[in-house]
Amino acid sequence: AVVSTQSTGTLIEIQYHLMRRLLGVRTEGKSKGAKVDNLSKNEVLLVNIGSLSAGGRVSAIRETKNKHGAVDKRAKVILTSAVCTDVGEKIAISRKINKHWRLIGWGTIKGGQKMAI
Repeated sequence: AVVSTQSTGTLIEIQYHLMRRLLGVRTEGKSKGAKVDNLSKNEVLLVNIGSLSAGGRVSAIRETKNKHGAVDKRAKVILTSAVCTDVGEKIAISRKINKHWRLIGWGTIKGGQKMAI
């Protein structure tokens, strides 16, 4: 018998890291890319979990400092469609900039709300 630890849900909590600058996007008169702004509440993102892409809206953001002084950034994202995933799985985060989805960061799934099937 195969036992799966994966669960299906539409709300995930992620620990994320944002890139300093956008790749492949130039600002006027500068050769460097534009700076990546922090996530904001109710912002629409594209989240890639494994091979699946799902739209989502940021419902909450939390930043805390750990005992080593590093900042732990977490966000809760409500996905537009249910995904089957596991805690600890890596994700990619994209934002719509100039009508194109641009990679702005990456993260790890730290929790979520399971869905009854």
